[in-house]
Amino acid sequence: MLPALCAYRYVFAPLPRHRRAGHNSAGFPPGFFMNSNSNKTPGSVRIIGGAWRSRQVPVCAAPGLRPTPDRVRETLFNWLQFALPGARCLDLFAGTGILGLEALSRGAAQLTALEIDARAAATLRQQAQALGAANFTLVQDDARAWLGRETPAQPYDIVFLDPPYASSLLLPCCELLHTRPWLAPGARVYLEAAQPLDALPLPATWRLSRHKRAGEVFYGLCEVD
Repeated sequence: MLPALCAYRYVFAPLPRHRRAGHNSAGFPPGFFMNSNSNKTPGSVRIIGGAWRSRQVPVCAAPGLRPTPDRVRETLFNWLQFALPGARCLDLFAGTGILGLEALSRGAAQLTALEIDARAAATLRQQAQALGAANFTLVQDDARAWLGRETPAQPYDIVFLDPPYASSLLLPCCELLHTRPWLAPGARVYLEAAQPLDALPLPATWRLSRHKRAGEVFYGLCEVD
């Protein structure tokens, strides 16, 4: 993901109200982004911390795109602060890419981001170029199929997994991460869903070490034994 990605993820829940964070300054064509005064998504979001702190990331008008709330991101990266430096990260449903960009901004060594929507992927690619993110790889593909088909050159230390709430993809992706060589020893997996995470049948070697709720969003961090 790119340094200042949009704080928007594919979820189907009531959308929080946000102020306009900025205008398109990354060379994207007019009309490419939603109006921030709409009831859907603002025109841009900002990276909260690290080297790219306060950098604005455009939000494209892809269907179903919405922000991961700032307070959720802030809590998540407080949990990850000691694990991030030098980490290899994987964002399976990147959307605007804000989680991956936050990770790179805060010291992650490498990020692989998957995004199936062509428009969202194009936005993320251009934003990565604008940020000069040399340690960023974008894959335009279906996350579940990709996990089942590919084999990583090296396992990942941190995985961000927050598929569309209505997709039923969270548990199948957890199973593929668990049964195939995607995760390094002691890896962390961030989960986001529309239901309590402690009620889900997660893999036996995953320990839900942190979990909280913010409005309609249930989120948490698993540690892999």
